[in-house]
Amino acid sequence: MKQETCPVADFPACPSSPAAPAAPSSSSPPAGSPLHPLPWFARPAARLWTCAPPSADARAFHATLPGYTPTALHELPSLADELGVARVFVKDESERLGLPAFKALGASWAIHRVLARRGSGAAGAVDGRRLCLVTATDGNHGRAVARMARRLGQRAHVFVPEGVHPAAVAAIAGEGAEVTTVAGPYDAAVRRAAEAAGAPDAVLVQDTAWDGYEEIPALIVEGYATLFAEIDDQLAAVGAGSPSLVAVPVGVGSLAQAAVAHYRGRRTAATASGAAPAALLSVEPEVAACVLTSLRAGRLTGVETGATAMAGLNCGTPSALAWPVLRDGLDAAVAVRDADSAAAVRDLAELGVSSGPCGAAALAGARAALTGAGSAGRRAELGVGAASTVVLISTEGAAANPAQASEGLV
Repeated sequence: MKQETCPVADFPACPSSPAAPAAPSSSSPPAGSPLHPLPWFARPAARLWTCAPPSADARAFHATLPGYTPTALHELPSLADELGVARVFVKDESERLGLPAFKALGASWAIHRVLARRGSGAAGAVDGRRLCLVTATDGNHGRAVARMARRLGQRAHVFVPEGVHPAAVAAIAGEGAEVTTVAGPYDAAVRRAAEAAGAPDAVLVQDTAWDGYEEIPALIVEGYATLFAEIDDQLAAVGAGSPSLVAVPVGVGSLAQAAVAHYRGRRTAATASGAAPAALLSVEPEVAACVLTSLRAGRLTGVETGATAMAGLNCGTPSALAWPVLRDGLDAAVAVRDADSAAAVRDLAELGVSSGPCGAAALAGARAALTGAGSAGRRAELGVGAASTVVLISTEGAAANPAQASEGLV
């Protein structure tokens, strides 16, 4: 594993960054109190916005992969009672294609398409050389790219920002990838990966987009569509119908983009059947709330990030591909603290759901939105009431962050 210094100032996806607020201490007042206003943005008109529905091609491809099966959707009545709704379901991504997070959906589909286009088969030869799949990551995406590269006989080079726990770095290296640690935040690692991918036998497989780099991030978003199609089938199987609210953890926003494409792309059919369009809520760490900040500003805006246990969400710049979709299709955005996520991790574990800090952010965000001071107004903005169904996307299992669990952070 290598370590290097990499400035971020000229990374094309990162606009000038305002200073981030200091991370709140564990003794700070609860979010939503007069001394700690809830970081919140809402735009109920988003439910009127529509877009093209996602392709079903990725789901058909995923069904051909060894070990593919839809991940569990758990119904948790105690959370429904707490949140004041009829039903709460948690989409459990703690086991997805052999990895403890959802990221394999996007990485597998994008890499499949890249190899098909370059005329490389599973043996991995491209003009006599193995292709090098290059990416930057806070953990889960890089491991997914490395796993797919190994399965398909390719090489992988993964750049990680400083602050990623050594256990996560070791898991990526354990997939056979070359790992380089970059001195700087996530955006700096992305910049360095983009430079390394300029080699003739390399290709960048990044889950964030910027001007001139959109095609592969779009394929990754297409891959994530499988998750939401599974939820439709699973809700229908238990007679739950369409959700009233879907809470999605957000880093650069690609998974949230897939959520918007799914629910806004099918709004006409859902409305015709009598169901109201789902409200979509993004959830971020307070110290890395780039989507919330961008929504408030009305333009793509970068933030300077701080330390957080929600490492996979610690991103300072929204994907340029995701941004216009999130701007027009998200109903609301909320930012939560590490303590909120940690409590959600513990509570989900007691209910039998394995979730890491990023995955549990969905529950932390739903709690912040639907309970506490000012919640009546937020519930009205989201269209959530006593008869509503809420879906929480738990994007990773506890195994995705074993080091944080052992250190008591979760």
